[in-house]
Amino acid sequence: MKILHLDTNHSLLINQLNGLGYSNDEDYTSSKQEIEKKIHLYDGFIIRSRFSIDRNFIDKATNLKFIGRVGAGLENIDCEYAQSKGIALIAAPEGNRNAVGEHSLAMLLSLFNKLNKADKEVRDGKWLREENRGIELDGRTIGLIGYGNMGKSFAKKLRGFDVEVLCYDIKAKMGDVNCKQVSLTELQEKADVLSLHTPQTELTKNMINSDFISGFKKPFWLINTARGKSVVTKDLVLALKSKKILGAGLDVLEYEKSSFENLFSDDKMPNAFKYLIDSDNVLLSPHVAGWSLESKERLAQTIVDKIKNLMNILKK
Repeated sequence: MKILHLDTNHSLLINQLNGLGYSNDEDYTSSKQEIEKKIHLYDGFIIRSRFSIDRNFIDKATNLKFIGRVGAGLENIDCEYAQSKGIALIAAPEGNRNAVGEHSLAMLLSLFNKLNKADKEVRDGKWLREENRGIELDGRTIGLIGYGNMGKSFAKKLRGFDVEVLCYDIKAKMGDVNCKQVSLTELQEKADVLSLHTPQTELTKNMINSDFISGFKKPFWLINTARGKSVVTKDLVLALKSKKILGAGLDVLEYEKSSFENLFSDDKMPNAFKYLIDSDNVLLSPHVAGWSLESKERLAQTIVDKIKNLMNILKK
């Protein structure tokens, strides 16, 4: 079996696949059009987010048995069309869920304790103690939208705090010992913190908009380590200005390219983003919530294990 690797990943990925007897080729620089000319030679390919996998690409991959995505989401792949062609889709949300859970908690605690603001001020020679008095997490209600791998990881991290954790998910019976599943209305009524853990779908695009935000009974804090296009940035800015949203931790942004490798598709900074970068109550990171040293290895191992399992099934 021949596998084409389109993005660099942890070395164990290729090493272990070689050990299983598979042939592995690497191409990290060719254009999508150049890859399309040779993709028919391969039984599978592995990608992170280098480019989208559309119908035209899939039609040229005439021998393809699987697409492996070293990450959680599959929104850059025409999944329905690939599956109609009998192509298996392999992702690895188990591989970076712990990293996302820890990053979500880190953002929340940093916002509550004004660590980003305080750090900048001390570096500038300012020693402002009262202005940097924080608030405590205990006693708050944390609302999660999406309770899959990432949401469950964050909820587990919150077990050490005296908090109530609620979740809303489109699937029924998703709650567990760490989190109570509720209606969206109840979540909006009770939450002091909203954390997003949803994939990018038509349902989640622009989900956090002015109408949605106004549905919350109390002012709240927002954490987004999921997908940037779930939040309408200009509506977020309006809510920050009105103090309906008290602060935001954003690992992902509406403006990211689909590859996640660059911020602005046209290299122009939107006015709403200018507001975010000047705000003391906004914490930003460059889509790295699931990007730990440990998760890099874990993601690769998950893909290897799932390819091995798929091949065993196909042999039967």
